[in-house]
Order: sequence, then structure tokens, then C-alpha cells
Amino acid sequence: MELLHIETDDRGVATLTLNTPDKHNMLSAQMIAELTQAAADLGADDAVRVVILAASGVSFCAGGDLGWMKAQMTATRAERMVEARKLAEMLFALNTMPKPLIGRVQGQAYGGGVGMMAVCDVVIAAEGAKVGLTETRLGLIPATISPYVLARMGEAMARRVFMSARIFEAAEAKTLGLVAKVVMPEYLDLAVEAEVKPYLLAAPGAVAAAKALARALGPVIDDAVIDRTIEALADTWETPAAKEGISAFFEKRKANWLA
Repeated sequence: MELLHIETDDRGVATLTLNTPDKHNMLSAQMIAELTQAAADLGADDAVRVVILAASGVSFCAGGDLGWMKAQMTATRAERMVEARKLAEMLFALNTMPKPLIGRVQGQAYGGGVGMMAVCDVVIAAEGAKVGLTETRLGLIPATISPYVLARMGEAMARRVFMSARIFEAAEAKTLGLVAKVVMPEYLDLAVEAEVKPYLLAAPGAVAAAKALARALGPVIDDAVIDRTIEALADTWETPAAKEGISAFFEKRKANWLA
């Protein structure tokens, strides 16, 4: 893999690291494909007991790759839906991976980065991390990540941040249920390790079965739900607001609703 780094220690703890720090680990088509494959590979590997989802550099994931966004500006509706489905399938693969997934978050976590936090079983964040569902600033909506964000936060909590595009601190992300624990950056690895250790005392098959049961009893995230989110995003891309918001972003000017 080119954009990810995967390392498994002798205990069976795999660290899956987003590895484009110069781009703040933004989600490109290639990274999405590699994450989908990594989820399948790690999920099927009997030697893997726990997976840590981490990121190199100063940020966890600052949202969608700028090149990908530019391509969407001239894409057809069908092409946009194909790309949206790839992101949805990646999140679904991580969410259903039969291994505990522990998120290690620092720096910026925006858009799709929030989606990846939401599919983790537990997230540990460094103090100072910035989180935001920033899509509406561009005239878009947080569509494909929405089932996971709503499942993690619940509707009441999600509505505090889901539509406003407001950037909030890790401490508030903890209040919202997105983050389990906030620690000083120098203690981030120790806190993640503390989450790992209990799983090494549990039967792997029982852990997988318990996770599957929790998902089955939680909010339904199936093909119909995913299809609805993709349609909603495709609809939004075709609005004047999205065209104006994306254009304003790349032209480095204020959108017309800010004038």
C-alpha cells in the first residue's frame, strides 16, 4: 500500500496509519480504496487481535482531498454517486470489521475524518484536536458519513454540530459521544495502549461476536440507508449553493451567502 502503513506487533496489535502527512491525510480515491482493502485484510487475518487507526503528522484526517473535490465539480451525477459509494463502502468495511478498532486522533479531523472516528469502537483524542462536520460551508452535506455519526452521537447530540460546520474541540467531541477520552498529546499512545490491553485477555471469536451483536442491535445501516445517503449527496452537488460554495473555496473568496 502506498498511502497507508500497516504494522502488526507480536501480540497481534495492528496499527493502520494514514500516511500522507503533507496533505493532512486527506481522503483521496486511492486512500479510500486502500482503507477498504486494509479493513478486509485485517478483518480476515486470524493473527490480528486489535486494530489501531492512526495517522502520521500533525493531523488525523482533514477531510476530502482537494484534487478529488475539483474532479467532482465537473463530474456527472452518476460519476459523483460512484465516488460517494466508494467512501460509503470504506466506512462500512471499517465499521463491520470483526476486530476492535481503536481510533488515535490528533490535530484536524474534518468531514470524512469524523466519519472514520465514528466507525471506531473507541476513540482517544489528543487535547487540542479540532473536529468539524464542515460540509455545509461548501454548500454540501455530511451525507455518506451520516449513518455512522448519528449512530455514535445519537440524533440530539449530532444536531448540535451536524449542520453548522462549527469546529469544536476534543473536549466537546467527548461530550457529544464521539470521543471516549481526551489526553495530553504526550500521553496519547499510553491511553491507546490502555484500551488495547483488555482485548488481549478476551477470546477473539467472542469479541467479534459481541461486536456483531452490538451492531445488529444498534441503528440499522444497510444498503437502503447507504443508497439514501448517496442520493442525498448527489442531489446536493447539483444545487446552486454547492456550485457556489465549491467555486468560492477554490477561488479563495467568500461564498455569496457571506457577502
